[in-house]
Amino acid sequence: MIWTVLHSIDIVLWVIIAGSVAYVVFFAIISLFYDKDDQIAAHAAALSNRQCKFLILFPAYKEDRVIINAVESFLLQDYPTTHYTVAVISDHMQPETNDYLRQLPIILLEPVFEKSSKAKAMQYAINEVKGDFDQVIVLDADNMVRPDFLSQLNILCTVYDAIQCHRCAKNANNDVAVLDGASEEINNTIFRKAHNRLGLSSALIGSGMCFKYELFKKNVFELKTAGEDREMEALLLHQGVFIKYAPDIHVFDEKVSSQDNFQRQRMRWMTAQIQSLLSNLPKIPKAIFHGKINFVDKTIQQALIPRSILIVLLAGISILMTIFMPTWCEKWWILFALLAIALFIALPRQLRFRSFTKLLAIPGLVLRMLKNLLHIDRKNTDFIHTEHNT
Repeated sequence: MIWTVLHSIDIVLWVIIAGSVAYVVFFAIISLFYDKDDQIAAHAAALSNRQCKFLILFPAYKEDRVIINAVESFLLQDYPTTHYTVAVISDHMQPETNDYLRQLPIILLEPVFEKSSKAKAMQYAINEVKGDFDQVIVLDADNMVRPDFLSQLNILCTVYDAIQCHRCAKNANNDVAVLDGASEEINNTIFRKAHNRLGLSSALIGSGMCFKYELFKKNVFELKTAGEDREMEALLLHQGVFIKYAPDIHVFDEKVSSQDNFQRQRMRWMTAQIQSLLSNLPKIPKAIFHGKINFVDKTIQQALIPRSILIVLLAGISILMTIFMPTWCEKWWILFALLAIALFIALPRQLRFRSFTKLLAIPGLVLRMLKNLLHIDRKNTDFIHTEHNT
């Protein structure tokens, strides 16, 4: 009797984990399909020859270490200065930082929030910055872009209402930063590039995002949690807005370099994932009835087991089964192998060797993520700040 119960638990657990693995494997394979250039957007831009007016938002909460460098770098755009406005929302930054920013050709906003959040910063900026804007771009305080960033976006903006740029690592100074950058690139492959190749919307990632001004203005005031990117994504997909991924428009982002920062960052992400899942689930029947496949897919994404937890969990179970129940272990090793192959496919070639040499750091990072599970409060909307080291 006890063996029957244990075997049933084994099967149920395998099926649950297999669902997350199957999703990753499927989209990793889809990412291998040939992707033709976006000739539609290029052709439309050539016909219109229009230069959009951009509002660039830099929400900056205690970002004194990085904000000046990011803003000065952005101001090197090869786009007409009359067609873009940079606004820094300075929240709890030092007076000397603000004094320096005032000397730059930007708009400096200094709100005072009882409880700070990125959503509140963006809402404040939309209320305060006046102008005839076509597009809104959201960047983090540590983000760096190339001089042709706006020129490239201007082409896609003629066709798409929402665009997620290719956010990638600008540092790889230790094991944590390398693995964080590798994780981001896997996300880019599975949740952005592969989704677009199937005609599905890309996932948003919190920065390097571009929206039609009126669309952003309509939705930004609906954001209430620290997972503002997931909220925005759900709102857009529920409204039938397609999100385009732009793999050739890079936004360089500082990766976390310490395990403490990694844990805080993942705490914010895991809390946002659970909040998003619970918020989306009641809307699923209506979304299915109206054929909103993108919204359904987004909800499925929120239910997936995080990949780093998944790979350590599968490795651990496979080893334990091999030792104690060898007749049950084959299906676990198959699942582990499929996940490993899928992640290898999803990782860009130039990162594969470097990431492989850092694998020993994964168990410690996963342990910190598991500790987060004990402290997640699905009703908590407090902003969890991740400090920068540079």
